[in-house]
Amino acid sequence: MGSLGTAAMARMEEQLAWYRALSAEDRSWVGLVAQAGIAAFVEWFGHAGQGRPTPSIEFFGTAPRELKRSVSLQQTVDLVRIVVEVVEAEVEELAAPGGEEVLRNAMLRYTRDVAFAAAQVYAREAEARGSWDARLEALIVDALVRGEVDDGLHSWAAALGWTSAPVVVFAGHAPGDDPQSVIDGLRDRGRRAGHDLLAGVQGDRLIVIVGGADSLREAARLVVPRFAAGPIVIGPEVPDLHAAARSARAAIAGLRAAAGWPDAPRPVLADDLLAERAIDGDEDARAALVENVFKPLAGTPLLDTLATYLEQGTSLEATARLLFVHPNTVRYRLRKIAELTGYTPTEGRSAFTLQVGLILGRLTVI
Repeated sequence: MGSLGTAAMARMEEQLAWYRALSAEDRSWVGLVAQAGIAAFVEWFGHAGQGRPTPSIEFFGTAPRELKRSVSLQQTVDLVRIVVEVVEAEVEELAAPGGEEVLRNAMLRYTRDVAFAAAQVYAREAEARGSWDARLEALIVDALVRGEVDDGLHSWAAALGWTSAPVVVFAGHAPGDDPQSVIDGLRDRGRRAGHDLLAGVQGDRLIVIVGGADSLREAARLVVPRFAAGPIVIGPEVPDLHAAARSARAAIAGLRAAAGWPDAPRPVLADDLLAERAIDGDEDARAALVENVFKPLAGTPLLDTLATYLEQGTSLEATARLLFVHPNTVRYRLRKIAELTGYTPTEGRSAFTLQVGLILGRLTVI
């Protein structure tokens, strides 16, 4: 057994680059596992006849838990293969006269069961890791939705291997399928596309966090098919996962308010629902409209021009008459309003948003 173990170690050193790259401690543990496997085979082979028990796999317990993180399943297969090759090369010397075929067949049966045993060890580890990852993913999504972001979030994300930026959050309705199958399907799509992805089903709501997409269009193409019918709202793009709470807050507020715009595109940006969100009571949307619509116009003739234009049903001539200015002056001011706010008063949706922003601004100065 000692000579076989030494020969197996020498061949691993010669043929396996991953083995040579291991630390001295891990190589020592691998050697002990190989020697323990050979010893277990000898003990098992000693039970001749029909009473021979199922091969024991207890020798895998020789290695510490940490070794399974250093040695992959594929590498374990390489290890078993080399040990088998070493033993096969010595069959003529090891077997009793005429017993070579018996020894060879026994070894094939033994190594078959060892291979299945190795697969079971890694499968259990994968299942445990998968369950742990699922719980951790649910914690991250829940923390971002509730806005409870602290240093622990970075640790959780690092444990899941999250490295991507920028980040964007999608909110919509969850399909009627099993929630875990929905999340698994999304995770598979993200993995194939090379993006980080977290998802959570909360009641009838599905929240998806995408990291590393080159564009919103790409991210939407990735996740939109997994949502149920109904509105899907995209939060603003943020630089990292720590800032994703803001994107999640906007997306969820937009989902609540989406019923106010039945003809909205699918998906729709949360920023395109600012007016509906503000009417629904979203403080972030109200503050954004005051900041982006009212404040740039306050204290200038543009504010009176906008108010009059909207009150007169967007009539250019009526606005000019009431303000005692030429219609071209009104046109000029409307263009300036569009430049300053990003909303064009002559367009229906923009005019509605400007009207809400104007009212909210007036209320803040009362």
